[in-house]
Amino acid sequence: MKRNLGALTSQDYDLVVVGGGAFGCCAAWEAASRGLSVALVEQGDFCGATSANHLKMVHGGIRYLQHLDLSRVRESIRDRAALLRIAPHLVQPVPIVMPTYGYGMEGRLVLQAGLRLYDLVALDRNWGIRDPARRIAPGSLLSRGQVLDLYPELPSAGLTGAGLFYDGQFYNPPRLALSFLRAAVDVGAVATNYTEAIGFLGGQRRITGVIAVDRLTGDRLEIRGRIVLNTAGPWAAKLLHKTLGMAVPTIFSRDTGFVVRGRRTGDHALACRIGLKDPDALLSRHGRHVFLVPWRDYTLVGVWHRVHTRTPDELEVREDEIRTWLEDVNRAYPALNLRLRDVSMVHAGLTLFEDNSPDAKDLRFGKRSLLIDHREQHGLEGLVTLVGVRATTARGMAERAVDRLLAMLGRTGSSSRTAVTPLPGGRIEFFDDFLRAALREHAPRYGAKVVRSLIHNYGSEYQRVLRYAEQEPGLQTTVASSETLAAQVVLAMREEMAVKLCDVVLRRTELGTGGHPGDDVIRTCAKLMASELGWDATRQRAEIEDVLAAFAPYESRPEDARHA
Repeated sequence: MKRNLGALTSQDYDLVVVGGGAFGCCAAWEAASRGLSVALVEQGDFCGATSANHLKMVHGGIRYLQHLDLSRVRESIRDRAALLRIAPHLVQPVPIVMPTYGYGMEGRLVLQAGLRLYDLVALDRNWGIRDPARRIAPGSLLSRGQVLDLYPELPSAGLTGAGLFYDGQFYNPPRLALSFLRAAVDVGAVATNYTEAIGFLGGQRRITGVIAVDRLTGDRLEIRGRIVLNTAGPWAAKLLHKTLGMAVPTIFSRDTGFVVRGRRTGDHALACRIGLKDPDALLSRHGRHVFLVPWRDYTLVGVWHRVHTRTPDELEVREDEIRTWLEDVNRAYPALNLRLRDVSMVHAGLTLFEDNSPDAKDLRFGKRSLLIDHREQHGLEGLVTLVGVRATTARGMAERAVDRLLAMLGRTGSSSRTAVTPLPGGRIEFFDDFLRAALREHAPRYGAKVVRSLIHNYGSEYQRVLRYAEQEPGLQTTVASSETLAAQVVLAMREEMAVKLCDVVLRRTELGTGGHPGDDVIRTCAKLMASELGWDATRQRAEIEDVLAAFAPYESRPEDARHA
């Protein structure tokens, strides 16, 4: 993939996609794979906002049983299965333990009934998944003793056992979004990052494209298309109001979680009850849960919700909030004894929500993505808006959106294949066998941890990285003390449109996705990029400052790293 802004204005497209998060990248692939000419513009970097800043769960919809919302359960199951099929290197199952305390609605029997109902609804949850390591196992019950064997220090007063169920987990959400985009580009789509849509072409009755600005150079572009699909997430309504005066009511929650060092719950995720309720649940057990989820060598903790009343650009998480959340977790599981110094990174993103008062404690969650044909709602042809709720359903919602777009364009007979077509890197039949073969061949030279990281991030295309290393021996080393090869940094710039240090550290590689990777790592990566892109010392320092801003202030060490 190359950043070629000239290609955006070289033709009229069937579809112009605004927004390069998970939903926009999926829409671009879906549309391009079904024969449409597609251009995509993203104001920042691909998957740089909410799509990357979540708990990394691929939700199968088990919680929606409480709402008796079976259609939403089925949607989640189908989309989870699709991701496990088409991206086995980036999506995997994770076991979740939910302890039960007391009896009645709080006890094991009610939870057992829910697990059995879910398994019935999800009988086809593993359709088309040949690899046992990527299949979702049925739910089961654990005895009190089994729970305490797993978590000896879990509060035992009133403990009656636990439910055990499985869901999916993203290994690296930005690389998954990038894979969707790569798939789109491979079949003809044109995409650029740091290209902001600032207006629409056309008149009062029809949109014929977008006006965009290259945020790196300030150049102004006109990108023409028969339909514009607005997938700008939290910025979607802002763009419509600012440029067209159009009011599209949307309410967003700031969903926040954080990363702590080490695996605090072993190989299982643990659901800790924190007392808040879901007011929309028709079958409600006492309280909601915060999850502690093993991820790589870390534990993800979340999610906390708060109605966001400011603009999408005014997203922040205060230190006192993190301290309060740590207290929530420590009350639920005192033995964890988490402290602020244990937090290596904070994730916050904006997701669709129901109408809640700003000070409400028991919050009503967003239930379905918005798909708006503005011809029907506002009498404006050529414009559709898609705002998603969960990254899990991005591919499925993109399929629905493109079905609508094809009908608008008068094209029929083109069916979706994205649920069964492997993404770039996803042509792996049995993941564990593939990984073992790669370790046998390459671990003696690069080390087992480096090879595992390569396989998870690049899948069946990991040899692309090694070719760079073989052609330029200086790229065979890791970036300082990390497990990322210098070759990955160069590949990100030459083939994956990385133009800033943040692009590489936070999205193209694993360098900073779990927290501050160390000053030497950041400096070394900055020097590699400076050599390739011609940065001077001033530019290097500015790029390092931008990276440090992504980490919690108590985790960053700017007095060391900024002096590159």
